[in-house]
Amino acid sequence: MGTRRDRLCRGVPRHMERLRSVGFKHILFGRSDVLGLDVGCASVKMIGLRKDDAGYAVTAAGIAEIEASEENGGLIQRRDTVRAIRRCIAQTAVRTKLVVCSLSGPEVVVRDFEFPSMVAEEIQGAIELEASEVCPFNTGYSAVDYQLMPDEGAEVHGILVAATNDLIDDRLNVAKEASLDCAIIDVDGLALLNCFTEFEKPEPGKAVFILNIGSERATVAILSEEGRPFVRDMTYAGNAIIELIASENECSVEDVRRVLVGGTAEELAPFRDSLRRACRKIADDVRSTSRFHKSQHNTGEFECVHVCGGFALVDGFVETLNEELPIEAKIWNPFEKVRLDPKRKRNESEAEDILRSQGPAMAVAAGLALRTV
Repeated sequence: MGTRRDRLCRGVPRHMERLRSVGFKHILFGRSDVLGLDVGCASVKMIGLRKDDAGYAVTAAGIAEIEASEENGGLIQRRDTVRAIRRCIAQTAVRTKLVVCSLSGPEVVVRDFEFPSMVAEEIQGAIELEASEVCPFNTGYSAVDYQLMPDEGAEVHGILVAATNDLIDDRLNVAKEASLDCAIIDVDGLALLNCFTEFEKPEPGKAVFILNIGSERATVAILSEEGRPFVRDMTYAGNAIIELIASENECSVEDVRRVLVGGTAEELAPFRDSLRRACRKIADDVRSTSRFHKSQHNTGEFECVHVCGGFALVDGFVETLNEELPIEAKIWNPFEKVRLDPKRKRNESEAEDILRSQGPAMAVAAGLALRTV
């Protein structure tokens, strides 16, 4: 099938890494310090972490917008993305070039599997067959990897992750053009679950529901009561909401974006009703995903929806979502329980401001920074 195990992600929550090491990984020796680099459609985020006896500390924090260009085309977007990454590097003043990146979208698949009892030599072939059946793309031109999970019965349980080679190569090349070395490629949803389980320490046996909403994509990441991850990427996100509001109020997308991001209460007031209507689609997606997950995994009720991502910072978004959902939606800032590294000397106030004001947008980057090489 032409799978590329050397580039696959360690794409499962950290509490399962003891079972088997999975990859989207380049083999690198003698280096361990990595940065989490979340490359979005509108911005890039970078986080560095250090762990000691007191827990995790942030060693680097940066965010840079991808400046919109009047020119169109994939090469122009890539050039602008590389420039944003370089600004982020300058902002954080880091020396390491080793990063962990992630992927999401229709060219990425995360699925659980269950096979009858089989010998170890048969598992790889079974995984490849399963991937060819569940992936909406040709797995012959993709990377496929998996993680086995413990089970008291004879069955074989686990999680498989697949992504197209083109998507992987694009992310690797973007990092390279920014003078960085991408050691591991992860998946957005799994990085979110890693971040939550490591920082929030949820009680065993409790299901977790995370909604990460960005400009072009929203990701639902669920950890079941049995500890199994579930990931769903959706195309209805921040940009679609902004476009709907602009259409209803006969104004430009740029004006709506400016008001939602940093407008006054008076400027926001005319858009409140439109924002509520635009959020109903997100609420419907959350409800349908919750119902599907419960039907497949027999999960109980979720206590709340933890909302993060750049669009979660829009004034009134989470409150509006709360009104539309049957359970509480609350904004999640993973850095409320993580301190700034006391050894950090440069750009300390800027880093503190980023973690305080932009923390919910940095959750994926934080999950990536938890990886080890």
